Amino acid sequence: MEIKPLYIEGIDTTRPLVIAGPCSAESEEQMVNTAKLISSQGIKIFRAGIWKPRTKPGGFEGVGSAGLEWLSTVKRKTGMLVATEVANARHVEEAIRSGVDILWIGARTTANPFAVQEIAEAVGGTGLPVLVKNPVNPDIELWIGAAERLISCGTENLAFVHRGFGAYEKGLFRNQPQWHIPIELKRRLPSMTLLCDPSHIGGRQNLIYPISQQAMDLGFDGLMVETHINPSEALSDKEQQITPQLLERILKLIVIRDKSEPSEYLADLRREIDELDDRLLNLLSKRMSIAREIGKYKMENNMQVLQPIRYDRMVTSRIAQALGLELDEEFVKQILESIHEESVRQQFEIINKMGLSNKLN
Repeated sequence: MEIKPLYIEGIDTTRPLVIAGPCSAESEEQMVNTAKLISSQGIKIFRAGIWKPRTKPGGFEGVGSAGLEWLSTVKRKTGMLVATEVANARHVEEAIRSGVDILWIGARTTANPFAVQEIAEAVGGTGLPVLVKNPVNPDIELWIGAAERLISCGTENLAFVHRGFGAYEKGLFRNQPQWHIPIELKRRLPSMTLLCDPSHIGGRQNLIYPISQQAMDLGFDGLMVETHINPSEALSDKEQQITPQLLERILKLIVIRDKSEPSEYLADLRREIDELDDRLLNLLSKRMSIAREIGKYKMENNMQVLQPIRYDRMVTSRIAQALGLELDEEFVKQILESIHEESVRQQFEIINKMGLSNKLN
């Protein structure tokens, strides 16, 4: 599947494309006043949610269809294009009738193939750009699958929005960035437009700038930032929304890195990396070959596969070694866990084959 870069008539989509506006539409005054300040910075696309899927009932779930009139007012008074989230066919139909220029599919909806299919059929053939946020769970196939559903129904003008992934244990971020997932998405779909939503990743105002800069350093094409004229009074997600004035300062601070072709020096360093990667793969292959031999020995001698004392000693000694090699402890631990998991799997594979062979004979 090939996805072309996002095209929006009248909008310069060179980096960074910026989409800004409040998490939720709350009043016409709030919308217009926020939009005027954002527009004065040269930002051309205004975002606001009018239908808000909430985790639990009883919270502010958006103003609903009334907010579409406020979006129309923003267009008329500022000349900005307007974008809103849709979660079903009715939302799409109402948004189109009201002149909404861009639609986006939220994380909860992306995770539901039935809802995405319904939206794809409703928006297909209209020519409207559609932004697809990543699903709540870190599933790249589900993310790509949502785009495939849109394309199959006639929507080819789309982009992806990275807003982080849910985690049971909360840490620094509201949603874990797991940058390797959008990086892999870009590897598989190099021509597509990839935006970052630092508001949902960080969940806090002071994280908007560093997350935005990291996204730009990783080659993202733009940002979707929740911006409210008075965040402390917002009806939803007040902690992660910033003022238009702070948005202006952040955008001035962000450095856009050069995407030009690498120098000869950098090319030499990359060749060294490629050679080391080849050696790593060969070493891993040899290690798994030995693991299979160990599995065979354990089967022949009626030994259990998992040896927790041995594994604990191995992890402890390797992490101590890694610290002396200027390697991050958590990074090395993750590598060792992955290698051990695959070694155990390969041992079980050998044991199961041997066991089946013995039974058949």
